[in-house]
Amino acid sequence: MDKTVKEQLLELAEENYQRFASSLLPTIDNVLGVRLPLLRKMAKTIAKGDWRTYLKQAENDYFEEIMLQGMVIGCVPCDLEEKLLYVSDFVPKIDNWSVCDSFCVGLTFTKSNQERVWDFLQPYLQSNKEYELRFGVVMLLNFYVDPVYIQRVFEKLDMIKHEGYYVKMAVAWALSVCYVKDAHATLAYLQQCSLDDFTYNKTLQKITESHRVDADTKKRIRAMKRK
Repeated sequence: MDKTVKEQLLELAEENYQRFASSLLPTIDNVLGVRLPLLRKMAKTIAKGDWRTYLKQAENDYFEEIMLQGMVIGCVPCDLEEKLLYVSDFVPKIDNWSVCDSFCVGLTFTKSNQERVWDFLQPYLQSNKEYELRFGVVMLLNFYVDPVYIQRVFEKLDMIKHEGYYVKMAVAWALSVCYVKDAHATLAYLQQCSLDDFTYNKTLQKITESHRVDADTKKRIRAMKRK
C-alpha cells in the first residue's frame, strides 16, 4: 500500500511548486512539490480504508509522506485514547513548521476533548525540543484561546524559555491570536510578562499585522516596543 502512496506522490509532484515550497522550508531538503489540497484529498481516501496498516507501514523519506501521515491521523475515526497514541507516535517526526502547523489544525477532536488533550499537551509544553514545543504552542493557539483557558495559555507561554526560532515565532503568533480574541487580557499579560525581547517585539509586530486591529490601536501597540 505504501509503495502505491509513494508512487502517487511522485506522480503529483510539480517541479515549479517544489522550488517554491522548498524556499519556504529552509530546515529540510526532501520536498517533492505536491500541493496541500491534493495531500488532504489523499488523506481522506486513506482514512476511509485500512488506515491502521497504512500508518504502521508509512515511510518517511519525503516531506509529503510525513505531512500525509499527520493529515490521516486527523481524519481517522477512532476513540480519543487511540487517537492520542497516534499523535504521540507522530510528533517526533515533525522537523519543520509546515508539518507541525498543518498537523495541529487537523486535530479537531481537541474541541470536544479540551480537558484531556490539555493534560496530554503538558509534556510537550515543557520539552527542550524545538518542534515538540512548537507543536504544544500551536495546539494552544488553535484550540485553547477562549475565556476558560486564556489565562492558563498566558502562564504556559510565559514559562517557555527556548532559543529556537520556530518556538519564539509560535509564541508570538499565539499571543497575537490571544490579542484578537481578548485584547484587554492580552495587554494586561504583556505589561507584566517575562518574554525575551525578540519574542515580545515579534508579538507586537504580529498584532499590528492583523487586519482585525484598527490603525489607532496599531499605533499604541508599536509604542510598546522594547528598545
